[in-house]
Amino acid sequence: MTSARKLGTSDLEVFPLALGGNVFGWTADEARSFAVLDAYTAAGGNFIDTADSYSAWVEGNRGGESETIIGKWTKKRGNRSDVVIATKVSQHPEFQGLTAANIKAAADASLRRLGTDHIDLYYTHFDKPDVPVEEIVGALDELVKAGKVRHIAASNISAERLQASLDFSEREGLARYVALQPHYNLVSRHTYEGELQRVTERSGLAAVPYYALASGFLTGKYRPGATVESARAQGAARHLRTERGRRVLAALDEVARAHDAEVASVALAWLAARPTVAAPIASARKADQLPALLKAVELRLTDDELAVLTEASA
Repeated sequence: MTSARKLGTSDLEVFPLALGGNVFGWTADEARSFAVLDAYTAAGGNFIDTADSYSAWVEGNRGGESETIIGKWTKKRGNRSDVVIATKVSQHPEFQGLTAANIKAAADASLRRLGTDHIDLYYTHFDKPDVPVEEIVGALDELVKAGKVRHIAASNISAERLQASLDFSEREGLARYVALQPHYNLVSRHTYEGELQRVTERSGLAAVPYYALASGFLTGKYRPGATVESARAQGAARHLRTERGRRVLAALDEVARAHDAEVASVALAWLAARPTVAAPIASARKADQLPALLKAVELRLTDDELAVLTEASA
């Protein structure tokens, strides 16, 4: 597989751009989702990211719609062994939290929706500090021992809780987190850079950032005076109101022109070049949005270009 990267200390080999499944069953219906998945895998992609709660926020949805679509697609294409599927636990309306009982029940429900006997990478979606890390890691370890989960990971967790989880795994010889999914992009760096990144680096974890394009702001389509028809328009447009957001956009435009590339490709290439990052996550609700995302995999920015972007976003 072209440009595959090893995911942390695991044996998973992943494409350096993960396909976000949050739009499946939300802004992309089943047919469109299949088209996006087909185009992504045709380009060599194999890393699909979803969660059991996607997309419970949509009226009429119950959660699990994205997993169901991915499960139907792998069954129809007969390609389950060719893709790495990551999903998450803690936010599904019927499976809230990270108690041991909930983790196990939620995993079984995810397996049913995905139509598979194993999850390749299983994340705790949002940490629940009221549950001891020993209970969370213990439950995840049981899933690994049962063959239901290959590797475990964490998302939206503090550096302290992440370190405590890793220490407990080490001490007890239990399954250990191999990846972290942080909120991280050119206009949102503070939540990851610092202690969380240091723990990730020290422990050999792979970072798989979400909101890699800042809800679409880093595609460059949000400009002063422009109207964008998108479910995420409000979240993305807020960056235009900050001096930093406008500075980042100007730097992206400059680098994109030099490579005859799209702004989204450059933003993802910057993120992919950051320390610890194995594969940024980006989603597409239509297949024709994919080429700009995929180009990031081959795009090599110079040290000077990376520095310009890093400085603009400081």
